[in-house]
Amino acid sequence: MEFTHFNEAGFAKMVDVSEKNDTVRRAVAQAVIKMQPATLQMIQKGEGKKGDVLGVAQVAGIMGAKQTWQAIPMCHPLMLTSVDIHFTLKEAAATILIECEVKTTGKTGVEMEAMHAVSIAALTIYDMSKAVDRWMEITDIKLMEKSGGKSGSVTRPV
Repeated sequence: MEFTHFNEAGFAKMVDVSEKNDTVRRAVAQAVIKMQPATLQMIQKGEGKKGDVLGVAQVAGIMGAKQTWQAIPMCHPLMLTSVDIHFTLKEAAATILIECEVKTTGKTGVEMEAMHAVSIAALTIYDMSKAVDRWMEITDIKLMEKSGGKSGSVTRPV
């Protein structure tokens, strides 16, 4: 195993994927945002002063997936075929689990797009709720599974 984003002189490069075959690529990522129980209740009831927090976060996450190549220097611009974001509100822990599935057919995977999407969705929840809870915490941004390409299907061990 070796890093792929450096040339023989040790400088950064975008990986050449021109010889790779197009395959169906899929990735699932997640993030968690922790908050005060009252903040979660406000979000759940749609009582945020800035509007529908989860609706805006969902759209922001989708936009984030589509714009990953503009934020992460060595990512390829991809034609995504699907981006789907789900929120699971966990009252006992005062958290929101954000999950994103991204798909494309192409020469490179969509792991970064899925992780970027959940990150942007979490940051949007923070931005829209910070007036009532400045100390929210975004944690556990991680790839859960991916499929397609040379390495096939991989799922994070439990």
